[in-house]
Amino acid sequence: MKNFGIVYHPLNEGASALAVEIESFLLSRGLSAWLCSAWEGDTLQENLPLMDCAITVGGDGTILRTAQAIAPHAVPIIGINLGKVGYLTEIEPDVAIEKLTLVLDGGGWDDERAMLEAVLFDDDNNEIRSFNVLNDIVIARGEIARIINITAAVNGEVLTTYKSDGVICATATGSTGYSMAAGGPILHPQSPDYVLSPIVAHMSFDKILIISPESVVRLQVSAIHKAVLSIDGHISLPVNGGWSIEVRHSDVKTCFRRVNPKGFYATLEQKLKR
Repeated sequence: MKNFGIVYHPLNEGASALAVEIESFLLSRGLSAWLCSAWEGDTLQENLPLMDCAITVGGDGTILRTAQAIAPHAVPIIGINLGKVGYLTEIEPDVAIEKLTLVLDGGGWDDERAMLEAVLFDDDNNEIRSFNVLNDIVIARGEIARIINITAAVNGEVLTTYKSDGVICATATGSTGYSMAAGGPILHPQSPDYVLSPIVAHMSFDKILIISPESVVRLQVSAIHKAVLSIDGHISLPVNGGWSIEVRHSDVKTCFRRVNPKGFYATLEQKLKR
């Protein structure tokens, strides 16, 4: 790896300062490096040809924005944690240069994560927009505090109509986020399965399902009031009644370059207590 993009959280002064420090370190090693705000996804995409690896400086949200921008390109991500939890980031800022030196000297290992593909359709089944998703897809009620009806079908067979605040489709990576808070299970990060969870179901089917990677989920909204579609917590779109979202396992994966020893369960409790 010779060309690095350093993606930082623009509202975190510590993140921008550390990003500049990392840039200077990489340049001193004779490598190419450039800086970009995590909120400038278009700029990040334009510079993809100049990037062999992305170094994120911030929290998990910074990684999610970066992963969204660089998909489907096979660019590994190294995460430096200035956030609160750090499920996805792993390197603490005080050892960032030390750990990056290890990677540059050939150390570390690759951690591949499954993604979902989500396609939004209007009521005439015309495709509006598609996404690759690392964490989760959420369809939730909008400004009006009333439940919405979402009809879920799996592989073309209707499962149920949720009467709820919304529905979550989470990857294994996203299973420790909003899905877990809604009562969902924690999947191992390398699992290709995904989770279908209703949010506060009211007098309707309230079970949480593990969906196999071969299965396709279709969620159709039927509500007088608009719902909201959220992708990885930072892309939000209004959804009208009659619109639907089709969710399937994506051929695209996100790859992290890790430096700490492998072990998900050993650190899970510690991260949950943060």
